Amino acid sequence: MDGVWAGARERVLAVRERPHWREVFGADWPGGHGHGFRLEPVLTEPEVRAVEQGLGVELPGEYRDFLLQVGAGGAGPDYGLFGHRVTGPDAEPGSGACALPFRPEATDELDGHEGAEPRPDDYADDEALRRDHAAWQARHDTLHASLTDGTLCLSHQGCGYYTLLAVTGPERGTLWDDVRAVGEGVQPVTLQDKPRVTFAQWYLSWLEHAERTAAEGRPRFRAT
Repeated sequence: MDGVWAGARERVLAVRERPHWREVFGADWPGGHGHGFRLEPVLTEPEVRAVEQGLGVELPGEYRDFLLQVGAGGAGPDYGLFGHRVTGPDAEPGSGACALPFRPEATDELDGHEGAEPRPDDYADDEALRRDHAAWQARHDTLHASLTDGTLCLSHQGCGYYTLLAVTGPERGTLWDDVRAVGEGVQPVTLQDKPRVTFAQWYLSWLEHAERTAAEGRPRFRAT
């Protein structure tokens, strides 16, 4: 193995041997939901192509190589990476949403649409209000659902937040936070001074932090 993922699988699995690995967020969670610094087996090239066929899109290179060299899911930021189920030729086709254009500007469009919600004070006719609000709601639902078009959901952050990988459009290969649960749409993941973060930057930054925390423990704050 060479390139950006050289030695990454071995590093992840080794974290579990360090004394404070349970202190890494998402690693050890009641009910066996933590990722435990375990990784699923890597995929073969034909299996990755089958995943891509099911999604209807070619995966960005860093993530594709991760599946081939590190693992198909398991240990990773937050509660770990979702795995991939390789399906056969008779499997039901996917929704096709991954292959649609990823449009970050849709979050602003949704914000503008929400500001234009029909108000009862503007209507003398209840039937007209119901009609216009129904049309507004239908458009709202469409915009809300479209925010994740062209993305692959990688992981659950907790509290209804998710991490997405853009797989189409100019932002292809970058990471995004799905924070629709708090009405903030889809926002770019940032890292220090980087306004955009790729999958490898995101994952390897987490791994460095996990290794340090597992070896040294979380900082302890003392009252003065």
